[in-house]
Amino acid sequence: MSPDEMNGGKLVGEVLAKQGVQFLYTLCGGHISPILIGAEKEGVKIIDVRHEATAVFAADATARLTGIPGVAAVTAGPGLTNTITAIKNAQMAQSPVVILGGAAATILKGRGALQDIDQLALVKPICKWSGSAKKVKEIVPLLEKALEMAQEGVPGPVFLELPLDLLYPRSIVEEMMLDGTGGGIGGKVLGLYLSNHLRRQFKDAWSVRASDHKTYISPIPKPDELQKVLGKLKSAQRPVLIVGSQATLEANQVQALQDAVFKLGIPTFLSGMARGLLGRNELHIRHKRSKALREADVIIMAGVPADFRLGYGRSIPRKATHIGINRSKADLTLNKKPDIGVLADAGKFLRMLAENWEAGTQEQWIEWTTTLQARNAERDMEIQGRADEPTEYVNPVWVAKQLEEVVDEQSVLIGDGGDFVATASYIVRPRGPLTWLDPGAFGTLGAGGGFAVASKACRPDSEIWLLYGDGSAGYTLAEFDTMARHGLPVIAVIGNDASWAQIARDQVDFLGSSLGTDLVRTNYHLVAEGYGGVGFCVQKPEELLPALQNAKEAARNGRPALVNVMIGKTDFRKGSISI
Repeated sequence: MSPDEMNGGKLVGEVLAKQGVQFLYTLCGGHISPILIGAEKEGVKIIDVRHEATAVFAADATARLTGIPGVAAVTAGPGLTNTITAIKNAQMAQSPVVILGGAAATILKGRGALQDIDQLALVKPICKWSGSAKKVKEIVPLLEKALEMAQEGVPGPVFLELPLDLLYPRSIVEEMMLDGTGGGIGGKVLGLYLSNHLRRQFKDAWSVRASDHKTYISPIPKPDELQKVLGKLKSAQRPVLIVGSQATLEANQVQALQDAVFKLGIPTFLSGMARGLLGRNELHIRHKRSKALREADVIIMAGVPADFRLGYGRSIPRKATHIGINRSKADLTLNKKPDIGVLADAGKFLRMLAENWEAGTQEQWIEWTTTLQARNAERDMEIQGRADEPTEYVNPVWVAKQLEEVVDEQSVLIGDGGDFVATASYIVRPRGPLTWLDPGAFGTLGAGGGFAVASKACRPDSEIWLLYGDGSAGYTLAEFDTMARHGLPVIAVIGNDASWAQIARDQVDFLGSSLGTDLVRTNYHLVAEGYGGVGFCVQKPEELLPALQNAKEAARNGRPALVNVMIGKTDFRKGSISI
């Protein structure tokens, strides 16, 4: 490629390819076109979506499923502002995401150029790191730094601004800048000024090229910390292990993590991305966590903060030895300082713990483990009873029971919704490690479309099940267009109760009004068809299984499918509001 044909977009593509990035999610814009073209030429698949937030959600999901930073490119101004919720979600979920933002030409910044805003000020509170290239030769080192920063320590989103005059070929930039400078002395002076500016911008432009060097190393626990925890475990009678998303950050080690937890043999509760880690093994205790914690004498929290999900630390009794392992010092001591605190990667800690574990100790936990498993089974029976209760339309608990039966063993489950999705999470079990995606601690609605697009891109041979509430579905139904255009056959199931039910159930009880929570039983299946998918509507129980099987068949034939299930109202999750 001659110097005249070279451009900053090619440099971006080279870096992404060298660092193992397979997908770039985007919504097109003139500021970023060279990035898309350059990345595609380097073998990075470009997946263009219908909303910039979806691009970042998709990048987030890709990072979680692969362990490689997810990358999204968005155009300047409103292209970036549209991503703010998704960026914050990635920050809260501790996902390594790189956002590449277009920007006005360097010389036009602050002069009223189209879509020119102070983008760095906007993202600073929600990104680990942010930077802006000022010259073409800065693109490669800054992007390599962004990828490293996204993964370092506590992972999170980073932002790199790439002004358009650094991305396009020099000949085009010269034409854009120098055209119309006018005649006379003023025009000549302006032309000279712009020419000098361009020389500075493009000086040594191609002297720094991408490398495949990766320096990232996850935090390692100290030997004495391991010994302290081993000692506490050996004397424990009623231990509990809680594993959260942070333990699965090293996606290529997730099978070894599963083996480690099995070897340790501690009754285990799972949350976030760790859901599915143990498959359907009975070591995974799914119900009655609060009661188990009250009775435990040793509690290990692996990548789990004591936030609202653990009663702000109140769920951890003082009499128990509280062991915390976390990459984040703030999360390690949030609301409750552990008796033994380990600042390290939780997944690596558990793997090292298992390597030093002596078999036989689990025998003293048999009675304790049996008790927890019996409670699990008892709760499952209670849920079965709730599934058999008659409701208007179709009982949502029963719907979840049927989903549990038809979901393929090679599948990824995605939750995007409130009441219906939370109901399903009690029943529909992820089949294996890294097969469950939900927004995380931020409680965001609208992540589902991006998560589904990325899941099918990353796992083309797996069934992808997107569980929607009818409220949350409204955010990303347009991504059925993305799925159809890119050959990403996802199966979506909407629990349609014509309500923002998670809010309504408590609002009505507390305040006596359903104001703002009422929807209608919209034909979402027809919307999906309009975007190129296949739609099915279920109004009676006997219609559900045929619709689910037909949706599976449509997906096997390469078409995204949506099953719009009219569900009745239950009090299964009464009193479940979180604050």
